[in-house]
Amino acid sequence: MNIQKIAAFSDENQGGNPAGVLISDQLSTNAEMQKIALDVGFSETVFATPISEGWKVHYFSPESEVPFCGHATIALGAALALRYGNGIFSLTLTNQTKITVEGTIDGSTIMAALQSPPTNSFKADPLLIADALSLFGYMESDLDYRIPPALIHGGSNHLVLALNSRSKLKSMKYDLDKGRTLMNENSLVTILLVYAESDQLFHTRNPFASGGIYEDSATGAATAALGGYLRDLNWPHKGHIDIVQGEDMGMRSKLRAEIGNIAGSSIRVSGTARIM
Repeated sequence: MNIQKIAAFSDENQGGNPAGVLISDQLSTNAEMQKIALDVGFSETVFATPISEGWKVHYFSPESEVPFCGHATIALGAALALRYGNGIFSLTLTNQTKITVEGTIDGSTIMAALQSPPTNSFKADPLLIADALSLFGYMESDLDYRIPPALIHGGSNHLVLALNSRSKLKSMKYDLDKGRTLMNENSLVTILLVYAESDQLFHTRNPFASGGIYEDSATGAATAALGGYLRDLNWPHKGHIDIVQGEDMGMRSKLRAEIGNIAGSSIRVSGTARIM
């Protein structure tokens, strides 16, 4: 199998989040895709099969199937552009949601941008918030209540906790098994930890224990969900936000989310990609 390895949301020629990409005329079984994802060992591997209206896609972490993965979608956009030329490609997710990814090659630079599924946000249960704070050893006084804890969605479910200092974000640590239990019991794909340096510049970390991964270095799905949540909060985003992620892992990644005015609408998440 020709599995491409592409780092999405790279910082020029470094960093980013590695994803496996397998484009095939034949759809593998779930068991086969799960085994391939485990063998590849990245936080996600995306599988794309041609259908009448674009591509059918599946995302697998080493431990489970994921409903939507942003960085793997960016990697797929890069792979499709490399194979077929610049364009916008229609994707159908496993729940039949339809999205697009745009891939562009300009000299040695590979760019990709996804349009996320619809977004929404809900108030988080106080017990879940308390359990999440305990998992990371944070206190309520560590939170930035300009961005209240919430359940956010942009293709998959996340809990967002905004911290009031960059040092608190940098010191993030937790027990993987306890994190897996918490996320699985609450149907969370990741927990998004975020620090707002300014109205348009954010630093994030994304524990991904539900997929057996301690931390993702770039997370497009959570970025889309965050963009939708900031819109719900009437945050002064001025139409876009920039995110730095993976810095504390030594895998600095850069993501941009473009935020329209219509509540619940898709978020455009973009960045560069590099071939590994």
